[in-house]
Amino acid sequence: MTKQRASNNTSNIILALGTLAAVLIVGGILYQAQQTEMMDEELLNIPEQLPAVIVEPPKVPEATIPEIQPEAESVKAEPPKLPNLDDSDTFVRDRVTLMSTSNMLEKWLLANDLIRRLASYLDGLSKGVILGKIIPLSPAEGEFATHRLDGKILMNAGNYERYKNTISVLVSIDMKLMAQMFHFARPLLEKAFSELGYQPRQMDGIILSALDQVLSTPIIVTPIELTRDSVIYKFSDPALESLSPLQKQLVRSGPENTKRLQKKVTILRDSLLNPHSDEEQ
Repeated sequence: MTKQRASNNTSNIILALGTLAAVLIVGGILYQAQQTEMMDEELLNIPEQLPAVIVEPPKVPEATIPEIQPEAESVKAEPPKLPNLDDSDTFVRDRVTLMSTSNMLEKWLLANDLIRRLASYLDGLSKGVILGKIIPLSPAEGEFATHRLDGKILMNAGNYERYKNTISVLVSIDMKLMAQMFHFARPLLEKAFSELGYQPRQMDGIILSALDQVLSTPIIVTPIELTRDSVIYKFSDPALESLSPLQKQLVRSGPENTKRLQKKVTILRDSLLNPHSDEEQ
């Protein structure tokens, strides 16, 4: 009787251990399956790792504006002295005002640090941006006007008059004298551009790029259609809307004003690149 009880107890223990083992095995399998499902779900929920976008800094244009070489008989002559950059405002005003009879030009030159301002302004123009707070030229006069025709919004040709005075001041400047002043005052400009982090070849590239922004502006003689986004007018033509802010401003000034300015800029550009052209004629 005792042996039978011992045998039954042994069988019960073996059965209990087997059951426990089975439970542990099944539980382990279920746990592993659950963990696998969770991992799969986590993997599905991990956002796709997009490659990092490397934004390269804009490339600064480079060019070479030829320097004026002194004539053989004047090599030994004492070169004209330039003021320090910090003390150059009077020097600039006195010479620039001699290049034009416009009284408005004198008002544009009332600010301080003119050469440093000019360097920053040209840097902006080379990118097609007008830094109006750096050199505050005369603002457009009156209100921007439009009219409707056949359901289209068109820019009034009368808007062109709003820019006439500013364009007149700019085209009144003798650009050949301006080019001569550039060559004479080049060390001051190089100093101002170096403070912006630019080398001389980059300065030349920036100046020529600024002039090319003006020269590459399209001449639009047909009525210009607009669209209106809230209170802002935009060009309906995507090609015009994709122009730089500087070029858009010129388009808004009208074809005649743009032509007048482009003619003067062409003279300035040619005089910069060919400083001895007048001597050769």
